[in-house]
Amino acid sequence: MDVPKIQSALRLIARGLEELAGALGDQDAGEDERTARVIREWGRRGLTQKEASELFQRHGFAPQTTGGWARGEWVELGDDGLRYLTAKSHAWMEERS
Repeated sequence: MDVPKIQSALRLIARGLEELAGALGDQDAGEDERTARVIREWGRRGLTQKEASELFQRHGFAPQTTGGWARGEWVELGDDGLRYLTAKSHAWMEERS
């Protein structure tokens, strides 16, 4: 099994699906706009893993995006077990306005 070749093919498929989704709907909603929508809807409240996954899905992201945002320090796990947006996320939003 040629894992790098399979990964490359999956990335091409994902890009193609993103273009197709844009052609079907809100063409102005690129990744930055969808990111902004997630941050606006999330706000400063804590979300469970399931709630965060559902929020990302509603805005056209994979449900696993929360993990990527956590690695990028956009999301952190609170002492209460909920996920919160970090100051980095809110600063990004403020820079957009």
